[in-house]
Amino acid sequence: MQPDATGSQIAEPVHDVTRVRAQPLAAIFEPKTVAVIGATERDASVGRRVFENLVTGTFAGEVFPVNPAHAAIFGKTAYPSVGAVPARIDVAIIVTPAAGVPAVVEECVGAGVRGAIIISAGFREVGAAGAQLEQQILATVRASGMRVVGPNCFGVMSPGIGFNATFARAPARPGTLGFASQSGALGSAILDWSLDQDFGFSRFVSVGSMLDVGWADILYYLGDDPQTKSIIAYMESVGDARSFMSAAREVALVKPIIVIKAGRSDAGAKAAASHTGALTGSDAVLDAAFARCGVLRVDTIEDVFLMSEVLARQPRPRGKRLAILTNAGGPAVLAADALVQGGGEMAVLGAATMARLSSFLPPAWSHGDPVDILGDADGERYASAMAAVSADDASDGVLVIFAPQGISDSDDIAARLAPFARVPNKPVLASWLGGAGSSAGDQRLRKEGIPTVPYPDAASRMFNYMWRYDDALRSLYETPVEQEEAGIDRARAKEIIASATGAGRTLLAEIEAKSLFAAYGIPTVPTLLAASAQDAVRAARSLGFPVAVKLHSHVLTHKSDVGGVVLDVAHDADVVAAFTRIEQAARKAGGAAAFEGVTVQPMITREGYELIVGSSVDAQFGPVLLFGLGGTLVEVFQDSALGLPPLTSTLARQLMERTKIFRALEGLRGRAPVDIAALERVLVNVSRLVGEQRRVKELDINPLLASPSGLVALDARVVLHDASVPDSALPKAAIRPYPRQYEGRWSAADGTGFTIRPIRPDDETLLQRFHETLSESSVYRRYAHVVRLDQRVSHSHLIRSCFIDYDREMALVALPEAGGPAIVAVGRLIKSHEGDEAEFALVVTDEVQRHGLGRELLRRLIDVGRAEGVGRIVGHILADNSAMLHVCKELGFTTAFEADASMLDAYIDL
Repeated sequence: MQPDATGSQIAEPVHDVTRVRAQPLAAIFEPKTVAVIGATERDASVGRRVFENLVTGTFAGEVFPVNPAHAAIFGKTAYPSVGAVPARIDVAIIVTPAAGVPAVVEECVGAGVRGAIIISAGFREVGAAGAQLEQQILATVRASGMRVVGPNCFGVMSPGIGFNATFARAPARPGTLGFASQSGALGSAILDWSLDQDFGFSRFVSVGSMLDVGWADILYYLGDDPQTKSIIAYMESVGDARSFMSAAREVALVKPIIVIKAGRSDAGAKAAASHTGALTGSDAVLDAAFARCGVLRVDTIEDVFLMSEVLARQPRPRGKRLAILTNAGGPAVLAADALVQGGGEMAVLGAATMARLSSFLPPAWSHGDPVDILGDADGERYASAMAAVSADDASDGVLVIFAPQGISDSDDIAARLAPFARVPNKPVLASWLGGAGSSAGDQRLRKEGIPTVPYPDAASRMFNYMWRYDDALRSLYETPVEQEEAGIDRARAKEIIASATGAGRTLLAEIEAKSLFAAYGIPTVPTLLAASAQDAVRAARSLGFPVAVKLHSHVLTHKSDVGGVVLDVAHDADVVAAFTRIEQAARKAGGAAAFEGVTVQPMITREGYELIVGSSVDAQFGPVLLFGLGGTLVEVFQDSALGLPPLTSTLARQLMERTKIFRALEGLRGRAPVDIAALERVLVNVSRLVGEQRRVKELDINPLLASPSGLVALDARVVLHDASVPDSALPKAAIRPYPRQYEGRWSAADGTGFTIRPIRPDDETLLQRFHETLSESSVYRRYAHVVRLDQRVSHSHLIRSCFIDYDREMALVALPEAGGPAIVAVGRLIKSHEGDEAEFALVVTDEVQRHGLGRELLRRLIDVGRAEGVGRIVGHILADNSAMLHVCKELGFTTAFEADASMLDAYIDL
């Protein structure tokens, strides 16, 4: 057994039948032959520094200088071009002037160079001419398959093998941290800092302009790299959001990813037409994206390295309650303030723990958390208090603070605390004050596995990072509740949007917006349209007084801002007066075209909470969802949280839990709770709407009235993308929504009907039952080795099999149409991280084998591959699996033996 990314025990990972691939970036990070193009002996030049770093260190590979102006460089034969080098080059380090780099890259491709690091500057950062050079380089490498780091970068290091392809003054120390930086200067500064702090790196890369190798490539490589235990990154931009999210989620399940991202403020943000647009900023969206894929974001460079150490040495907390043990009140108060301000909570120690502490502590101890054991505390008192506090289930972590007070022995206290370095599921942190006088104790704690943080408030900050990180990772493993789609009318929604777009409008009228929401199962208040005052009176009578009268306009966005809403209208005459008043206000605000009548709605008199549910488009991540406290003061209180579609029930609940209003929704001070499950359904359906109806640019449901008796959308606003924007240019969600287009049915020869559809996150239980039906022979044919049932049905394996990234993997499941829901077959198509190849694997439960279902699944996987732009599909099949080989040959696959004669490759070019 081994711990999974949540810290719990799981079965050993289940390995599929897959071919071992060479990592595409291995040539760059683990080369055996290197060419330095632009190497020179000229003083103070980058070419000289890079070449010297490679040949004067411990790198055991061959290094070839390339420079047509020299016959030799520092005694080593120089070559006029990379093609003239008498060896196949793994990686070329290019330090020539920018204007000549495209030609150099072409030479590298012609010579079969596998990778390049372009350190040269002078590209897009200098303007249009430099950007054009980049495009020439990109066209060359995309046609060849050679990978490029840079340009305008600091270089690459692999300290474990002595590879230093940078112009740094000193190499990094070997270690287990993989580091990537989008800023060469900051990368250099962090390198200097790490040398002072004795931190080491497995890989160190400056990604530069990310012309070719981007964040996803780096994450996949470091995720696969056995030398890397944690990944840290300095980011300035995300690049391709969808590929980043895909890679980050996959890698975060096995290794911590810690990011410091520049640009917390967004002074250039513009308020959009909707309230949601005004409340969402790019940095807040980035926080939501990081949380969604399990990435930990920190605020300072020091935090990056502190968190790397903390996560490497201590388990993550299961909650946000921290117990603080101290011999000085002031530092503990600082720690407590930082904890609470950062969202954490002080532990409320149990009565048994309090009694235990009182039995041996002096009477003047604090009798609460922080546990102040007084300034004369010695090692024995610290150890006894630590034993009591750490055993209390009321805390999720412990911070121990030591302040030198003359009679205390720092080293002895640290020695007494060493046995507490491994408290199950509860991190122990320390803050050892006093500088050099306390250094012996500080070093002892770190040696024993208790991370020490220089200041108490910083230690609390580390704890807050830890529980948030644990929350994010656990959300990746939680099984969502199935959300029914009954009542969703996608055709009606498409018709409403097409009608507005065809009329050249981008703003839906309120009645249209409510119809759109109703088509997605979102409860709305009955709304009638009235073109005249008399029509409004008749509408009010049919609905029953009192009513609300609102402006109907395709021009004006916020009705209340222009006097377009009149509430509690109780009589016919008041309806006429409201109509006239709204007409005058609308014409004054927007001209004659701004008034197109009014809508009449019944006044909802029940008490409840006014909420907002909305969506707007982020430039990097596409549609973003918002939930929070609504009403007319929504932008004043700003109690809201952001999430990325698509949502599951679990993700919807977590989104709501990040707001202050959620506590009230659960029931507060004797008030009945609202229907939280119904709120989850609304959020899930809104996420479906914005994911499927991509012409929706912004939407608000404000207010959504939530009360114990139900939910109802009282007002609605929807803004569409202009008709001039083609479908292909509409923003895409950063996380691909459920691919409904691959749903279908199929009938076997005996008439048995099956539903075939992509797997869903809520299929975990069905998939578990499926595995329980498989015989040992079926399992062996699927995995090519024996895989125990407990391994196949472990929660971590199942949720990762169900909650997939549809951009990188497609899994089709077959369910019989008769009887209860049951999965009887699974077919997977997994894209390679590189190129256009994908691997398939499938298994059919024994009861329905030999009915053609496996053949049909594979046929559909081939169709999926074509639709997804896959160039080749390959499978790895046991040589004695005659049934699968027969199916493959029927569908046009070619087979060939692998090096292991017991396995065959089956492949088809699309």
